[in-house]
Amino acid sequence: MKPTGSRRWTFGLPAAILCAAGAVLYGFAQAGPSQAAGEGPDGFKPTNSALVADPIAFDGPQHIDYARLDSRLQHLIQSKDMVGLGVAVIENGQIRFVKGYGVTTAGTTDPVTTNTVFRWASLSKAVASATVNKLAEQGRLSLTTPVSQFQTSLRLPGGNETRITVTDLLSHRTGITRNAYDDKLEAGQDPAMIRGLLGSLSPQCPPSTCYTYQNVAFDTTAEIVRRVTGKPYGVVAREQLFGPLGMASASTDRAGLQNAVSWARPHAGQRTLEVNDNYYRVPAAGGVNSSIFDLAKWMRAQMGGAPGVLSPKLLDRVHAPVVATPHGGGRVDYALKNAHYAMGWRDYTYAGHAIVGHRGAVNGYRSLILFDPVRKAGIAMLWNSQSNKPVGIQLEVMDMLYQQPFTDWADLGNVPTPGGGAVRTAAAR
Repeated sequence: MKPTGSRRWTFGLPAAILCAAGAVLYGFAQAGPSQAAGEGPDGFKPTNSALVADPIAFDGPQHIDYARLDSRLQHLIQSKDMVGLGVAVIENGQIRFVKGYGVTTAGTTDPVTTNTVFRWASLSKAVASATVNKLAEQGRLSLTTPVSQFQTSLRLPGGNETRITVTDLLSHRTGITRNAYDDKLEAGQDPAMIRGLLGSLSPQCPPSTCYTYQNVAFDTTAEIVRRVTGKPYGVVAREQLFGPLGMASASTDRAGLQNAVSWARPHAGQRTLEVNDNYYRVPAAGGVNSSIFDLAKWMRAQMGGAPGVLSPKLLDRVHAPVVATPHGGGRVDYALKNAHYAMGWRDYTYAGHAIVGHRGAVNGYRSLILFDPVRKAGIAMLWNSQSNKPVGIQLEVMDMLYQQPFTDWADLGNVPTPGGGAVRTAAAR
């Protein structure tokens, strides 16, 4: 069962104010080369060093061993299929750790910093969900309205666009084949044209009855936002979310990535790839970019840290399970039980706790968020390669949070700890 609104608690300082004041209030450590560009978002100077807050400044017990985590991440970035990585951890509702590892481009010495911009890939779906839900709170649309009433380009088998609602769209319950026509999107075809072709497919299930993950159909939400507001989707996302949350590096197009002072190039192994516009053409499904620092602000807001931007009722609504989903094939996926899709988010239980998250992948980039909305704790990661190794780190952090025995979820082997010993591996649960 998902936590209810009564179990959430909010914070006195908005996320932007917290981050702006962080260096003064919490003694964030900076021990490494800063970029010549000077200050980044909220006055924080880019650095590739961890921001580890003074524990005295925070309420609640500390369970996450940040020195061990850093040691594990230092080892991870040495893997031959890794290039650069940004990691953020929140504990007791506060950003406790933010650090960049590796480089922006293979073969260079340009460091990944806390303000290096990466692509979010499918983490972008939560931004679309929040944007649409905020418009619903403002009375500008209803989540129960049939999608066809917004006069979008979406066509579904049997005219089912007249039956599915906005909630169905945000929870992948369109009834059509999973990832249908992603190949056409990746070939550079127009998303609106592709959405029109979806109506010629055979339905996988009646609308609203099963989970079929989609990118092209999900991006119909961007059309809905434009219809309701008269503004481009990216403009509305900035007005409703990025600006109020102080996410200065966040954007929804390729220019937002490539015009950043520091941006991570995509890689396959150590080979640098080109960035194209394919998934930027479906911004609601996969178009968001930001630094790990701004992704940390986004994660904190999901825990109730910015109630003036994302209300407790909105968070309960977008995180609530809507439809059961199948498990993936890896051991990390199988460790996450009771899998459901919400609206732009995935729900699980782990070690007896209800948790929320999502993962993303686009050519040369990977991303993830996993957090406990009751404990106000979790991890966010962005990396510029196609390696799956970082995926295991999320459960290592949750194991520390829940005081579980150590398991080498990232398959790193025996890694020396700062105290000189070794972290012994355990069999996967």
